[in-house]
This record gives sequence, structure tokens and C-alpha cells, in this order.
Amino acid sequence: MGTGGKHHRLALISGVVLGVIGLAAAAAPWLAPYPFDAQDPGRLLQSPGVDHWLGTDRLGRDLLSRLIYGARVSMTLGVSSAVIATLLGIAYGLASGYLGGRTDNLLMRLLDVIYALPDLLLIILLTIVLGRGLTGMIAALSLVSWVTVARLVRGEVLRLKSADYLDAARALGAGHLRIVLVHLLPMMLGPLLVTLSFRIPAAILAESTLSFVGIGLAPPTPSWGGMANDGWAALRFYPHVIIVPSVAIAVTILTFNILGDYLNDRLNPRRASIAGRESSA
Repeated sequence: MGTGGKHHRLALISGVVLGVIGLAAAAAPWLAPYPFDAQDPGRLLQSPGVDHWLGTDRLGRDLLSRLIYGARVSMTLGVSSAVIATLLGIAYGLASGYLGGRTDNLLMRLLDVIYALPDLLLIILLTIVLGRGLTGMIAALSLVSWVTVARLVRGEVLRLKSADYLDAARALGAGHLRIVLVHLLPMMLGPLLVTLSFRIPAAILAESTLSFVGIGLAPPTPSWGGMANDGWAALRFYPHVIIVPSVAIAVTILTFNILGDYLNDRLNPRRASIAGRESSA
């Protein structure tokens, strides 16, 4: 009971933290004390204080305001790119696994080619083509990360499509579309939900990494990675400038991963049974 209860509490705390981050992102215009791009030349690199609770950056911009608006950017990017990638992967994986034969072989060889290309290089090339705005970054991350989802969906389809209940559905006259949408897809919702919970923090981390090295979202978009990049040069004397966004990135990714692990334990029958035996021991 101890292990299961601990995991449940951690997942609950993670859900609450993510809820707070999501609410702050949605209410950014009302919660942020200053506009995210407002500069105060008289207060450059100011330490945390009454006027600026988390201090200011090298341009005199309020870090708390940029952190809140950065949450909006990161959550929008992470959720949007993960959902789009999941939908693309579902469509491709269903087509490959259900059609089978030469079609499956052709689609999987194409997938192998895409999978062999370095993700980071593809993202950089796509952002160059699509632009360094939020829309371009979402599209770039979506077009790179759907491959893993497609492999997962194909494997699940191959495992399920010979099941007896599908044979019964075919015998009753169910068409291909009904079999896929009504009988196959619902059986994969658990693994897909787990995959989605891990794809969101992966997208946030990818964007933060790219922005940190200067090839992510273009300024003055308040990206957490861009904020960390701004604070890198002032790390020695003004560490708060890089600590603030770094902590935000770490907390967000950690909470998503804890929630994903919890969902995996609950939605994966084999792991759930193992966890149950461990908790009762």
C-alpha cells in the first residue's frame, strides 16, 4: 500500500502543480504585473524585491511577468505539438498496421528513413523553412515527433487486429472504418494517453533547448529557454536571471513525467498487476 499510495500522492501533487501552471498561463494578461516586453532602463538586472518579485533581466524586463507569459508559450507549444503529432501518428500507424502487406512494408520503410534522421537537425531545418514563430515551432516539433507514435499505433493494431471480437464484428457486417474507429482505436487510448503525457514535456524541453542556444523562438517572445539564454551571460553576478526560468522548466517537465509514470502504471495492465503485488507485499 505504501508504494501505491506514494505514487498516487505524487501524481496528485503533480496534477495540482500543472493545473496551477495552466491557470497562470491562461490568465497571464491579468496575473502578470507588467507587460512581458516592457523595459525599464533604470532597473537593469535588479535583484528580487518589492517592485519586481523575481527581479529583472538585462533589459530591465520583469522576470515574473516573462515567466508567466513564458508558461503560456511553453504550455501552448507543448500541448499543441504533442496533440498534432499524436493525431498524425495515429493516422499513419492505423493505415500501416490495418492495411498490412505491401502497404505496411512500404510505409514502415519510409518511417525507417525518417526515423534515421537526427531530430534536432530536422527541427532546425523546419524552423528555418517555417519560421521561428510559435506556429512554425509547433509545426516543426509535430512533424518530427509523430514517428514514435506511429510505431506504437502500428504495433498495437498488429496485436489487436486478429482478435476474436474483431472477427465477430466482421461477421456482423462491420465495415473497415467502423472496425478501426469503434473497435480498434478505443483499445489504444490508454497507451496513447501515456504517450501524450510524455510528448508534452519532451516538446517543452526541445523548444527550451533550441531557444537557449539561440535558434528557437525569436525575441521578444517570452520563452523559458530564451530567458535562460539571457541569463547565461550574467550567471556569475546575477544568477537569479537564469535560475528563475531553469526552475520553471525543471518543475514542469518533472511533474509531467511523474504524471506520465502514474498513468502508465494505471493503464498498463501488466505493470499495474506488478505494482499491486508490490504494494500488498
